[in-house]
Amino acid sequence: MAKGDDRDRRGGREGRGSRPLPQGDAFYTPGAGRLRREIERRSAVPLVWLHQAPRWILPTCMAGVFLAGLLLSGPLGALLLALLALFFSWLAFLAWPSLRTGERAMRVVVIGVLLVFGVLQSGAV
Repeated sequence: MAKGDDRDRRGGREGRGSRPLPQGDAFYTPGAGRLRREIERRSAVPLVWLHQAPRWILPTCMAGVFLAGLLLSGPLGALLLALLALFFSWLAFLAWPSLRTGERAMRVVVIGVLLVFGVLQSGAV
C-alpha cells in the first residue's frame, strides 16, 4: 500500500464509517459440533457485512419489517413477521454459547412473540 493512500486492505475508505472487527483469537465457537461449525462458517460473511454496514441500517430495516408485518394483514404480514423471527433465531443461535440464562430467555420470548404475531396476522386463529 502506497504511503498517503487512504484505502485500507479490504478496499474500502477509512473515513467511510466502517468499524473494525472485534478483537479475539477465534471467530468460531471452540469445541463446537459439526452443525454449529458449518452454520458459523456460512454465517461469517453476512455477519462481517452486517458489522461493516452503517449502524442505523439494521435497526431501521428490522423496525420497518416489524411495522410492515403488523400493518399488512394476511399471509404477507405473517411472512414478514416469520422472516424477522427467523433472523432473530439465527442471531440467537450464533450467540447462544456466550449468553447467560436471562439473555437466552429474552431471545426465546422475543422470537415466540414474533411467531404469535405472525400466526395472528395470518388469520389462522
